[in-house]
Amino acid sequence: MSPTDPAAAHPGPADALAEALRRLLGPLARLALARGVTHATLDELVKLALVDAADRQHAELPPHRRVSRISTATGIHRREVTRLVGALREGGARQPPPQRSLASELFAHWRTQRDYCDRRGSPAELPRQGPAPSFESLAQAITRDVHPRSLLDELQRLGLAAHDTGRDTVRLLREDFVPSGDSRRMLRALGNNVGDHLEAAVDNVLAEAPRHFEQAVFAGGLSRESVAELDRLLRARWSELVDALVPALEQLVARDAAAAQAADQQAASQGGPADPSIHPARQRVRLGLYALAQDESAPDAPEPPR
Repeated sequence: MSPTDPAAAHPGPADALAEALRRLLGPLARLALARGVTHATLDELVKLALVDAADRQHAELPPHRRVSRISTATGIHRREVTRLVGALREGGARQPPPQRSLASELFAHWRTQRDYCDRRGSPAELPRQGPAPSFESLAQAITRDVHPRSLLDELQRLGLAAHDTGRDTVRLLREDFVPSGDSRRMLRALGNNVGDHLEAAVDNVLAEAPRHFEQAVFAGGLSRESVAELDRLLRARWSELVDALVPALEQLVARDAAAAQAADQQAASQGGPADPSIHPARQRVRLGLYALAQDESAPDAPEPPR
């Protein structure tokens, strides 16, 4: 077993980069083919991504110089760069701000709040209405802008919860928030989760010292039975980690929100803007865990260490 994914050899920087890009592009190509995305669409997306990254790196330059710099950095013709920059500006203006996933917040709250769990620590079956602990009180703890019935309908649509109409109770059907039968949401989760993981990994490669926590372990020569046993262990450990992290995250969010509110109130009372050191820029975090099990003969399987 190795603490990191093994490399088949020790190639030079250019060869290592090409191999890394090949490994990254392989799964994307498989997804594109499965969904009927052609080379022309992928080519446009790659060019947009290159121009967007170069545009951000040279944001301090005036527009005419920036186009030249982007063209030089990307190898894309100036006229094409101008078109792509315009498309990025237009698309960014129309892009709506990211919305909260109330369903996932409710799901996490239900799984981790002791008042809504049974003696074993599992999410309890709840009366749909009434005082806490009930589904109604749980939903209202997340938001009062959406009716609890609407949140229940959404959980049922995603295959995450069931409503016993006879007893008028609600129970969770899954231990993890992986909506079934919702391709749009699953693709959004793919982009968010893998995108942020890749952002962290690229930051670590480009920075002088690693900026983000990123670790993995690798093992080969396992039977299917051993992989199934490992899967059960991993899911149990992830459940324990979620149970510890979600309440801690909720406390940190509430603490920082209270501090920001206090800073705003202080500034309002003094008739000026809030002190930036008291009211800093907001940060976001995404914490995740993944596992892949595949035959060692699979085309994209990493070679064992030599």
